Amino acid sequence: MSYCLATLQRRLLEWLADDAPHGDLTSELVVPRGLRAEAVVLAKSRGVAACTWELAEALEGLGVEAEALVADGSEVGPGDVVMRLRGEARRILLVERTLLNLLIYLYGVATTTRLYVERARSVNPRIRVAATRKYPPGLGCLAKRAVRAGGGDTHRFSLSDAILIKDNHIRLAGSVEEALRRALAGRGFMHRVEVEVSTVEDAVRAAEAGADVVMFDNMSPGEIGEAIEALRARGLRGRVVLEASGGIDLDNIVEYARLDLDVVSTSRITMNPVRVDLSLEVVKP
Repeated sequence: MSYCLATLQRRLLEWLADDAPHGDLTSELVVPRGLRAEAVVLAKSRGVAACTWELAEALEGLGVEAEALVADGSEVGPGDVVMRLRGEARRILLVERTLLNLLIYLYGVATTTRLYVERARSVNPRIRVAATRKYPPGLGCLAKRAVRAGGGDTHRFSLSDAILIKDNHIRLAGSVEEALRRALAGRGFMHRVEVEVSTVEDAVRAAEAGADVVMFDNMSPGEIGEAIEALRARGLRGRVVLEASGGIDLDNIVEYARLDLDVVSTSRITMNPVRVDLSLEVVKP
């Protein structure tokens, strides 16, 4: 069992306890104990599938037989069956809302990611669209998998994953150079060091001090273009990966993608995804 699956099963129990702290009153009154049923999860709008298999596996651990019928990254449309469930009817109804809430969010993330990737790559086929660590609490592992299903880059999964020096680190260290010196001296051989900058001058200083990745934070396309030219003039452009982040949405991503950037990252794909409509229907008791 993977760590993600074990964590998901544990959290599913917590979410179900939150949704039905004293049981499902309606089902206990209306549905006979022990009655078995079969149900399907249907797509009611277009979207991109994500994490269907993970959720099906997690449900198996809770006593519901679940079969995922679509692969991550596949497109679904109205009427498509994405999951089939069998088991005790009361148990299926107990998990219904929690399961749908998760799938609706995750399909939305994958669908939104696909929209961003397609728009960015229409002008820059090599650029990556990455997620950030902004997502609803408890959904980090699944949100990142949904981003990957949509064709995006997951970026770092956690604070333990990578070295990303942000403005507060720089303030506490005293300077870009000192923060980088400490990070480079202590990193393992597997870790690259990324530095967040907000000015042309800091971008140059970070690259000169040995940063592997320079992230332009909340800078306009014009300011980033100026910084890239400054890096190129000093022979530094080829030594660093360049990322833009902050305020990037579907309306302006093309402006950023046209620049000589390697990555654009945005929290909108995980914090404000489009809605993909799904429903659960009992097909036979």
